[in-house]
Order: sequence, then structure tokens, then C-alpha cells
Amino acid sequence: MPARTLAATLVLLLPTAALAHTGIVPHTHAPLAAGFLHPLLGFDHLMTMVAVGLFAAMTGGRARWAYPLSFLGAMVAGGLLGFEGATLPVVEPAILASVVVLGAAVAFALRPPLPLACGVIALFGLAHGYAHGLEAPALGGLAYAAGFLFATALLHGAGLALGSAAGSAGRPAFARGLGALACLGGLALILG
Repeated sequence: MPARTLAATLVLLLPTAALAHTGIVPHTHAPLAAGFLHPLLGFDHLMTMVAVGLFAAMTGGRARWAYPLSFLGAMVAGGLLGFEGATLPVVEPAILASVVVLGAAVAFALRPPLPLACGVIALFGLAHGYAHGLEAPALGGLAYAAGFLFATALLHGAGLALGSAAGSAGRPAFARGLGALACLGGLALILG
């Protein structure tokens, strides 16, 4: 991806960064719809979820199911902790790190051992789940959480499909470019 195209795409995505947290979906929506739309409208969520799928596709083998399931399982656990009002430190920095680290893993085509990758991905899933478990009671409880979980799984699937298509077409640079875009977007969120 040419540098100009990458920069232009990043600039277009930056305004959505402000939409990444509570309140992006009007309360007039049904809780299930609000939960479903949240990961689709927040830049940090969207790029992290797609990056998990891209990373899984590029790694291949057991990672194709282990990475997404690690994220989803830990996200549910984190959501339950948040829903119950538990206190977890450094959640927002972990969420921002998830965009940068997973984007970089895709961009550099890293291949860490499966248990290590699943552990790091699970920590990121825990942070994402916790942050939204805190807000879930006010936004519709279990219906909101179900929509959020379903959209997250779909975004993992989209990343898997993109990564698999790029690999099948002999164009891994496309997937790596998406990873670089996520990484740079995460850095922009941190610096912004």
C-alpha cells in the first residue's frame, strides 16, 4: 500500500476514534443493536477485532480458531468482571496496546508460539470485555453484551476471511498493510 494511500486512510479513520467508547449508539436503539453496533463504530474495537482474525489467518493451523476463541472467551470473562463492578488496573492502556501490538504482529508477520500468542490475545480480550462490562448494565445488560459478542465474532471472521483471501491470492502484503494501518492508527490514538 503506497504511503499516501495509507496516510489518507488513516486520516479518514481518525474522526471515528472519538466514537470508540460509551455513547456511540443512541439510547433509542434496542440494547442488542447497541451492543452489535459498538464494535463496528469504534476504531479501536474494529481494528483490534479484525487484526485478531488477520493474525490467525496469517499464522494458520490451530491459530485460526485458537486466537479468536482466546479473545472471545477472555472478553466474556472481562465483561463479567466489569458487570460485577470489579476493579482492574490499566484497562484503557491495554485496549490501546491491543490495536498497536496486534497490528504490528500482522504487519511484521510475527509467529510467536501458540500459547504465548493466545495468552497475549486473551489479556487484550479481557481488557476489552471489562471496559464494556462496566457500561453494559446501563446500556441493556445481557442483550447489549450478546450483540457486542456477536459483532466481535463477525469481525474476527472478517479478518480471517481477508487474511485467507490475501494468502490464497499470493498477496500477503495486503494483509500486512492492514496490520500496519491498525498499528499506526493505534499509535495515533495513543498520541492524540
